[in-house]
Amino acid sequence: MRTAWASAARTAAGRWVRRWQNVLAALGLVAVILVGCRLWPHPSLRDALPRSTAIHDDAGRLLRLTLASDEQYRLWTPLAEISPALIDATLMHEDQWYRWHPGFNPWGLLRGAWVTYVRHGHPQGGSTLTMQLARLLYRLDTRTPLGKLRQVALAVRLELSYSKHDILEAYLNSAPYGGNIQGVGAASLVYFGKPAARLTLPEALTLAVIPQDPSRRLDSRHGPDASVVAPRLAAARDRLFRRWLRKHPEDARWRAVFRMPLALRTVAQLPFAAPHAVDQLIAAANARGDPLPSQVRSSIDLGLQQLLERQVRGYVRHMAGVGVRNASAILVDTRDMGVKALVGSVDYFNEDIHGQVNGTLAPRSPGSTLKPFIYGLGLDQGVLGPQTVLRDVPSSFGPYTPENFDGRFLGPVTATQALIHSRNIPAVWVDAQLRDPDLYGFLRQAGVRNLASRQHYGLALVLGGGDVTMQDLARLYALLANRGVLKPLRLRQDAPPVPGRRLLSEAASFIVTDMLEQNPRPGTTFGSRPSTAPVFWKTGTSWAFHDAWTAGGFGPYVLVVWVGNFDSTPNPAFVGIDAAAPLFFRIHDALLAGHPDLKPPSRPLPDGVKRVRVCLATGMLPSRWCPATGWSWFIPGVSPIKAGNVYRPLVIDNASGLPACPPYAAGSTRTEVFQYWPSDLAAVFARAGIPIRKPPHNPACADAGRAQGDPPAITSPLRGASYALRLDRPEGNAVMLAATSDADVRALYWFVNDAYVGRATPGQALTWQPVRAGTYQLRVVDDHGRSDARRLDVGVVQ
Repeated sequence: MRTAWASAARTAAGRWVRRWQNVLAALGLVAVILVGCRLWPHPSLRDALPRSTAIHDDAGRLLRLTLASDEQYRLWTPLAEISPALIDATLMHEDQWYRWHPGFNPWGLLRGAWVTYVRHGHPQGGSTLTMQLARLLYRLDTRTPLGKLRQVALAVRLELSYSKHDILEAYLNSAPYGGNIQGVGAASLVYFGKPAARLTLPEALTLAVIPQDPSRRLDSRHGPDASVVAPRLAAARDRLFRRWLRKHPEDARWRAVFRMPLALRTVAQLPFAAPHAVDQLIAAANARGDPLPSQVRSSIDLGLQQLLERQVRGYVRHMAGVGVRNASAILVDTRDMGVKALVGSVDYFNEDIHGQVNGTLAPRSPGSTLKPFIYGLGLDQGVLGPQTVLRDVPSSFGPYTPENFDGRFLGPVTATQALIHSRNIPAVWVDAQLRDPDLYGFLRQAGVRNLASRQHYGLALVLGGGDVTMQDLARLYALLANRGVLKPLRLRQDAPPVPGRRLLSEAASFIVTDMLEQNPRPGTTFGSRPSTAPVFWKTGTSWAFHDAWTAGGFGPYVLVVWVGNFDSTPNPAFVGIDAAAPLFFRIHDALLAGHPDLKPPSRPLPDGVKRVRVCLATGMLPSRWCPATGWSWFIPGVSPIKAGNVYRPLVIDNASGLPACPPYAAGSTRTEVFQYWPSDLAAVFARAGIPIRKPPHNPACADAGRAQGDPPAITSPLRGASYALRLDRPEGNAVMLAATSDADVRALYWFVNDAYVGRATPGQALTWQPVRAGTYQLRVVDDHGRSDARRLDVGVVQ
């Protein structure tokens, strides 16, 4: 018996062990299956539905909430960035057993079926949050028992595939909150104008009760500014608050707030700020094929944006009487190249002026706004210094004969005066002296994309012959502020920093900026500078008065403004100094009023810049005869510098008043100083009626009473130019020979390959016709034996 009992016990124990081994194996298999389901790669719930993008300014203020591709406002917000009160209230109101059920709640389903099908009450689905997410993601029809079973099955699959955290996060980002608003991120911005993390308890409880019945609880709103919500929503929120207090009695302090009227904003009240900048930011992302994230921090400063918009609108209204209908402006912070404000047109919603066109991206003729870069290149290539005297005289550059905007010629002007008074002839002359790069090459290096070939423009590019955009100009003027380094504009805060590319030396950029700071604002005089926030600026007027420009910088900012019409309708009022400069300074003054301590970033004087004393009339080193001297910037080893000899002493015979013949007798002579201007400048003085005392001449003796003057300088043909013979029109093959000469010259003699061509008086040109193609050596000699020579290449055109 004992043996049988022991055997039976062993058999039972074996069966018990095997039973539990089977149970453990089954549990292990289930665990493996569950872990496998969880670890198996699944698509992210974040990407299950298209989403909106919230675009903010640099301080986090909302500029625009975009629609998702399915026309819903659905802003993905991570669970960590959602108010904990909203999360707890949603679980309390919708699914108290969420943390424990496997995706469905049998009791909830039975209760919903009883109320709906047995008692025929208001339909109740008994759905958990996971089931609601399944219905939203898979677009299920759950009004039938079969649809409900599919919903349960898909909810279980969600629970097997994703964590509770992920499912709750996806639900809160997909739940319906009325109309085309889905998810707490969009709902919080639309209804309360704030991110979901900053919701107060009353606001959190309000959002928590909406998804259960959004159409009925948001069915009655009125009010001009905010929508007073129907009693259903307030009653549902208050019921939830009473339940909330049983779990959180410390929140009883909110009772007074809950007794206040409940108001929500509407979709129509969503901000739509900086529309052109936001459109450009979105378009750039689409062009790259790089979808924007849910949250984008732009470089725009909403306060500065609104300031520019007010000033542009007010200015256009003020100038409507002279035909000003549209304007654009862009403000850039040169420290990080962030676009702080961008006004693409005066009215984004005005179809009559094509208001949705972004004027800052439109290629247009820049007029004279590119001239500062010609002078910057000239400074770097040793062509001039800021006080170098340039000739504003009638000039031809091969076939190109430019004129000044006002049709007048000023004669000798310093480079600084020529730049700020926008004289065309000196600017073309400077560009004609540039080698590598010239203005065209510089613009190519700067990434200006709207240029035709170099041959298409010739020297006309200097006067605005090509097209640039406002954003191009903003980058170029920021280059001056950043001491010659070109950097791209930034519209997003997360754009990676770019080291930039040096296109001008520090010295040249500094000097050009200093020259432009002497440009008097309208109503002041040349050379006057404000005591605070100095401004460097330049105007431009396009050909035929299509565009008026002003570009410049002050403090840490660069500002470019444009006045014109998008359909290119010309208007004589579209002159840079008259139409654009007032808007530029209107914005400048408004910005300075709000920031009275505005100052440019501290930048030390470049190492390669020195100050030298020069003769103010000539821009050269002063002689003892110079009547007035001053200081000028100088780049050692680069800037041209020599002793000036425009002012020269002449020994005059007291008896005859003519230059004395050496040797000079003591007591019978005196020394007088005369101005020996070159012939082209002397001609301008004569036409302008400016009295320049001409040095007297004594033919009785050589070198009578005078010092050695300057040799002649050939001005035509251009150095390095090539001419072409047209075989079908031989009469058009003449080459003009012209040269400037010293004031003491009476005659100029021209030679070609040492063969005499002819005689000319100072200021007079000769014509010479080559007979065949080849290389010719031209030489001009004045009546004092001083000379200049130039090589000329002549080709043939059939």
